[in-house]
Amino acid sequence: MRRLLAILIPGLLLITGCGGGSPAAPEPTSQSAGETAKLDSLKLTDNGDKKAPGVEFDKPLDVKEPTVKVVTEGDGERLKANQVADISILAVSGKDGSTLEDTFAKDPEPLELNDALKTGNAVVYNAFVGAKIGSQLALAVPGQAAQEGAEAGPTQLLVVKVLSAKDAPKVLDKPEGETVTPPAGLPTVKENDKGIPEISVEGVKAPTALVSQDLIKGTGPAVKESDTLTVNYVGVTLNGGTKFDSSFDRGEKASFPLTGVIKGWTQGLAGKTVGSRVLLVIPKDLAYGDAGQGEAKGDLVFVVDILGVK
Repeated sequence: MRRLLAILIPGLLLITGCGGGSPAAPEPTSQSAGETAKLDSLKLTDNGDKKAPGVEFDKPLDVKEPTVKVVTEGDGERLKANQVADISILAVSGKDGSTLEDTFAKDPEPLELNDALKTGNAVVYNAFVGAKIGSQLALAVPGQAAQEGAEAGPTQLLVVKVLSAKDAPKVLDKPEGETVTPPAGLPTVKENDKGIPEISVEGVKAPTALVSQDLIKGTGPAVKESDTLTVNYVGVTLNGGTKFDSSFDRGEKASFPLTGVIKGWTQGLAGKTVGSRVLLVIPKDLAYGDAGQGEAKGDLVFVVDILGVK
């Protein structure tokens, strides 16, 4: 279902304030969008816990733009920006109502109501922020053409139930924890006047095994291989100390699943804690090998600040 969501709801994979003495901003409410009249015939029948609702609508359902509305309103608290909503999803064909996928019997899917979703799909974001827990929303998505010039496929209809919500995990701005003195013989790391780590590899021998050394030991939760991390990092080659990548230089944190990176990162960061700054010395067979990827060739050295996990 994650694959289907990535296609149908781009951006998955996410407060207003008031001045002193001013009245509080009104609580946001779910915003319908698109050809909502085409969803007027939609009726849902409750089939109990862990079961998808019965779905009836006039067929075929055909929309030309993403369309979303609340079909049944729950009685829980309203979803807020920067929360993570746990949802169950039933996807059916708009042509004949046949089931495409059903997650109601499985573990809930997380939907992050963050800026990435707001930017990538404002229709979805605005529909969920302000919806009440327990609500069922309908999202009709136009069919996509298999190739340019081909006729678009049938509209797909998603029925989404909001089961619960929680605040999104906090993402740190910088490492937080106890400073650790590394053993001799490793690359040395110093911060420049902008607080960015700089790595020196002078006199460091090629590693015979992966080195994963805390420079700051964070106090947050431990990282699992199945987690998605938010980090800042800088990477240099061990042979020559050439810097080949740096999120610090780009000015923005990076997020990625730990299963989707080089083995040296997966093995070296699993078990570390949020808030840590970690020095990785990675043999080439756990990185990109001799062929490399761009300038990242041979044995590599990284400093990774683990700032968030989900």
